[in-house]
Amino acid sequence: MLRHGVALEDLARTCGVEPKTVERWINTGRVPHRRHRWAAAKLLTADETYLWPDVLESSQERRGRANRSELVEVFSDRASVPRELWLRLLSDAQEKVDVLVFSGTFYAQTQPKIARLLTETAQRGVSIRLCFGDPNAQAVLTRDREEGLGGTLTAKVRSSLTYYRALPDLDGCEMRLHSTTLYASLFRYDDDVLVNPHAYGEPASANPTFHFRRLDGGAIADHYMSSFERVWAGAVPWSGAEI
Repeated sequence: MLRHGVALEDLARTCGVEPKTVERWINTGRVPHRRHRWAAAKLLTADETYLWPDVLESSQERRGRANRSELVEVFSDRASVPRELWLRLLSDAQEKVDVLVFSGTFYAQTQPKIARLLTETAQRGVSIRLCFGDPNAQAVLTRDREEGLGGTLTAKVRSSLTYYRALPDLDGCEMRLHSTTLYASLFRYDDDVLVNPHAYGEPASANPTFHFRRLDGGAIADHYMSSFERVWAGAVPWSGAEI
């Protein structure tokens, strides 16, 4: 305050509090409410954690608790995820459904009427983005070799895509093909994210699946959502035509 020539009354007026309140902040080390910290930090051109170091510690603690709380359930393998959970998450979605896979064969097998369900979801105004592997991409061939699939993954991708040929014509539904190394299959339903990470040499179905639910202050769900966005940005739109 001295460095910037800010009087106690000036800071109180900026923060919308009484001067006595500012005195308590200074004399007792009391941490103000967040909106008051931000107003003070802006006026003094300083980071709030510089003015009140205790905020950093409490923020980290909150973030840690939020991250732990985001984990809803762990499944030992993807096949252990109940069919009812897949169906409920899709039927409950209100804003977004995002899917990132190579072939996603199981997705249609788990929900035989997947195209109809996705169509109904899109008609409710939900934004749908489906991102499959490009069957001609080197990344698909590499994954096929690593998992010992004998050249069948390309055919699986093409077969899987047949379920979704009509979807690109729907309002609110987009489909793209990616050629990236797929470290994890992702399934997002609003704030719920199912993450199926891939272990080298193991089929996706044999790998664990983590169910996260996004919380304010948490970072894990957002971490995977951001990953989807990066793959989506580099993927190529698919019109439903044979490839």
